[in-house]
Amino acid sequence: MNNVIGLSRVTPAARVLGATVLTALALAGCDTVSRATATRQFAVVEADKSGATEVNIASLTDVIQRNPSDAAAYNTRGAAYARAGNFDSAIADFTKAVQLDPNSASAYGNRALAYRQSGRNDAALQDFTKAINADPNYTAAYIGRANLQRAQGNYEAAYSDLSQAIRLTPESAEAYHARGLVRQAQGQHRSAIGDFDAAIDRNPFVAAPYAARGQSLIATNQYDKAIEDYNAALNVNNKDADSWAYRGLAYEKSNRRQEATESYQRAIAIDQGNAVAKQGLGRMQGGMASLFR
Repeated sequence: MNNVIGLSRVTPAARVLGATVLTALALAGCDTVSRATATRQFAVVEADKSGATEVNIASLTDVIQRNPSDAAAYNTRGAAYARAGNFDSAIADFTKAVQLDPNSASAYGNRALAYRQSGRNDAALQDFTKAINADPNYTAAYIGRANLQRAQGNYEAAYSDLSQAIRLTPESAEAYHARGLVRQAQGQHRSAIGDFDAAIDRNPFVAAPYAARGQSLIATNQYDKAIEDYNAALNVNNKDADSWAYRGLAYEKSNRRQEATESYQRAIAIDQGNAVAKQGLGRMQGGMASLFR
């Protein structure tokens, strides 16, 4: 299987940057579906404020000037541009990489991620497929394509891709998490919980699978377990308004009004427009409204 970034003549620092950037980009497809609000929130690449990205772009540009046929260098510089939020330049570099190496699954996959960050979903879908055609064992491309298919409501195709990703890489927490989101979107909450369990078993240090499992636990009336999951998610990231809001919902459904109110307030302090928290706080302050009627 192709590596995300494969370099022979690029500095170690540049290699690390490239791998880090594409890991961040891969998160673009890991959204938590909220059936209560009917919205999807996609993670974005965090801007590099350290200045390291600009230094590495300059270093990679020097490598390319000395060896303009180095496809891997274009691939890695594209990742650095993506880290800087310059997706047009990233796409241009990934395009040059696939021109130089038409069999580079990683370059197609990277360009697909950059296209998706730019909102060019049709082009992203085509590139994920090209990456898979170049390397049928490229797990990341199956996951990327499936995340996009899920966002478009094509759940069966997404499920198929993710099942293949799991067959190829059984230890992939990301593949199990993504498949859980597909099942959750279809209302198959008990199956979704099983996939989220598998994701957490493989990587217990990421907040998203706990938060996602919490939604399915609420949907199956397992409120205490949902609260535990949101506590775990918030231990990893206490700035996640959705986790505070859904913890509030789990408390509310458990008739623990004070804890529900406090959780909703924490969510709104982070995101004043959070619909779950606003509606929940309205119920708490209204007194007469109830989720159970």
